[in-house]
Amino acid sequence: MLISSFLKVFDSNIYNYIVPINATKQSLLNLPRSAKRGLVIVSDALISGFSVWLAFGLRLDQWGYFHGNQWIVLIAAIGFSLPLFIFFGLYRAIFRYIGSAAFASIVRVFIIYGTLFFCTFTLLGIDGVPRSIGVIQPIVLFIGIGASRYFVRHWLGSINNFQKLFHSAQPNALIYGAGAAGRQLAVSLTSSQEMVVKGFIDDDPQLHRSTINGLHVYASTDLQGLIHRLDVTDVLLAIPSANQSRRSAIINSLGGCGVRVRTLPGLNDLASGRVRISDLHDLDMNDLLGREVVPPQVELLEKNIRNQVVLVSGAGGSIGSELCRQIIRFSPKALILLDISEHSLYLIYEELKTALIDLDDSCSEPIRDGAEFSPSLMPIKLIPCIASVRDGELLMKIFKAHQPTTVFHTAAYKHVPLVEQNPAEGIRNNVFGTFTCAQVSLECGVPHFILVSTDKAVRPTNVMGASKRIAELVLQAMADISFKGEHSTTFSMVRFGNVLGSSGSVAPLFSSQIAAGGPITLTHFEVTRYFMTIPEAAQLVIQASAMASGGDVFVLNMGEPIRIYDLAVRMVYLSGLLVKDDAHPNGDIEIKVTGLRPGEKLYEELLIGDSPRATNHPKIMKAHEEFLPWDQLQQELEKLNLALNANDSKLIRSMLIRLVPGYQPNRDGVDYEHSI
Repeated sequence: MLISSFLKVFDSNIYNYIVPINATKQSLLNLPRSAKRGLVIVSDALISGFSVWLAFGLRLDQWGYFHGNQWIVLIAAIGFSLPLFIFFGLYRAIFRYIGSAAFASIVRVFIIYGTLFFCTFTLLGIDGVPRSIGVIQPIVLFIGIGASRYFVRHWLGSINNFQKLFHSAQPNALIYGAGAAGRQLAVSLTSSQEMVVKGFIDDDPQLHRSTINGLHVYASTDLQGLIHRLDVTDVLLAIPSANQSRRSAIINSLGGCGVRVRTLPGLNDLASGRVRISDLHDLDMNDLLGREVVPPQVELLEKNIRNQVVLVSGAGGSIGSELCRQIIRFSPKALILLDISEHSLYLIYEELKTALIDLDDSCSEPIRDGAEFSPSLMPIKLIPCIASVRDGELLMKIFKAHQPTTVFHTAAYKHVPLVEQNPAEGIRNNVFGTFTCAQVSLECGVPHFILVSTDKAVRPTNVMGASKRIAELVLQAMADISFKGEHSTTFSMVRFGNVLGSSGSVAPLFSSQIAAGGPITLTHFEVTRYFMTIPEAAQLVIQASAMASGGDVFVLNMGEPIRIYDLAVRMVYLSGLLVKDDAHPNGDIEIKVTGLRPGEKLYEELLIGDSPRATNHPKIMKAHEEFLPWDQLQQELEKLNLALNANDSKLIRSMLIRLVPGYQPNRDGVDYEHSI
């Protein structure tokens, strides 16, 4: 009790002193840059004078005023030091962020300064001035200048240090990577005083047991023990040159250590020397997937876009909006944004307008995954259109008015449980919306039409997957008549799996559940899915469209399927938390199994048949899929439309079974008699 009272009184007194000190610091930081440099120059002149006085006192054991030729030493000290400091850029450094490079510059300056002083007062000599002054004074001045920089760096770079000592527990961090990026990150975080950097981890054995700016460099052999010993809460990845496989190996080694794994901000932020905890990023989707991303082929990205009029249906959706972001980077003549949702359309339209302003301000900028673009001299016209893909008359007006040359059709209802409960509306949108949009494209002579499909179209167990397979059949049949007839529209489709980060994806859901403290809800421990990131999927769709010859079913190589449970565990670990289960009853986040949803499969497939053919792109394959001739398919579509209009759920289901070989409807939990 007595100790507690003492600390309370001590903390209160400290606070009374710290508030005016911090106000003084802030007022100094707010000064103009020229005023700050002036203060430093005056300070260095005073330190130079003091070093001369101290050097004479130490040598003569007499502490008094300068007399005789001693004034020459004072003038020489200031006359030599300040011009050298200015010439070597010592006043260009920001003291709060000063590092080893700046101190190395000080050493170089003092080698020159000491040489000049030694030659003048030791070798040549001046009456009344001991020759040893030529050695003593440079040493004293070096100590004084170095100490002043060190003091200012830590004094101005800190705010409320004592308050933090008594009031808050700062996170402790290890920086993985002792290279240039890691060292700069350490300097920035030390200056911000928001995180305590405990040291570096590096794979280079030559750096082990060494120190960098006072921080130890540790090996990566016993990460768990090191993290426990140093009470580390965060590990910051500062290895921009590492490939994805190396990053994945590091991330896997940190799994279960109870630390939050984050990555460094952009190099521009680091170079500015201003990095806060809020600037550090959580790991991106590629780190969650743990696989390499193949850089896109620029010639394929450009082929159907540059100086073309491009239309994206479902432009406000996850895939549609990312397609739009990628498309404007390759300078189409116009981009038509078509969506039935006013809100979604408004968001992507405003975002693209801002992006176009940024593109106009730069001549060249790298796009994601390293490809380059060069903007067109002509401005890109954005055309937002609120329209349903089932409204043939309105689509015809839009197509005739703007004459698109490439159509990316992404508009679809894709959430399996919702479409399962609303099969008629799902089929109307996914099947007849695709048919209407493709028919208008055919009649208007659109050269390229690309359907974005899904792996759920392969041997589907749900209405959504079956509807997407019928949409594929529509395009395959229309491609056949387009090839044989007068029209020249090239129809193709791209089939891929789940996209991390898209609406309805498990990643955003798991993130929100982790942020809320759990539990994470999982339908089954053994559910596996194919995954890729939104940018990668969009780029592959664009590239596949450039390789189409008509009726092509492109399948994206999505790597190995990932167990959803493993993804959930990985996300928990990377958040610095532990999974709560029977083996770890004191964990943080519980994973609950809720059971498979209606129409949900344990495993997804990408191919109906076998032996997909390779293409010129290592991640794009071409599948050979059987389809119905147009005359036969048209009759089946008319029957399906009649069943939809009658809202006859039994007839709808039987039509799906007849149209889609391999469709096995899962009736568990779905009341087909009362579905909408």
